[in-house]
Amino acid sequence: MGLIAKEIERRGIPTLCMSSALSITAAVNPPRAVYLDYPLGHTAGRRDNGSEQDAIMTATLEAFAQAEPGQISHLPFEWATDHSWKDSVMRPHKQSDQSSNEHADNRVERFDTPQYQSESDAQAVDGSCPTCIFLADTKAV
Repeated sequence: MGLIAKEIERRGIPTLCMSSALSITAAVNPPRAVYLDYPLGHTAGRRDNGSEQDAIMTATLEAFAQAEPGQISHLPFEWATDHSWKDSVMRPHKQSDQSSNEHADNRVERFDTPQYQSESDAQAVDGSCPTCIFLADTKAV
């Protein structure tokens, strides 16, 4: 999202990224971001907890109004009173532990080049970025 946010900002539209992955967000360096120290997938709060989600969104919008370019604001919410939840959801498990652990690390290896599911997908790539075509009508800044 940070790369898309940079392009949208380049065209004059302010953006803010919400993240639960601080190191990745810092590496991408979006124009502005808020970081919530919650498990991945819960960037806007817990499911079925409207009051928490409302508080997170209010804090996010307040951060957006005050954020300087390149700033990552840390939201003041906590998933739990201790950080033991990170032991099972934020750290990969050893290969020998995966068969018995529901939180096993099933991520695929990362590459520096685009990866495609099939050769036909790779051949179908259009360098003009058809998913970003809506940006063509905006004035570049």
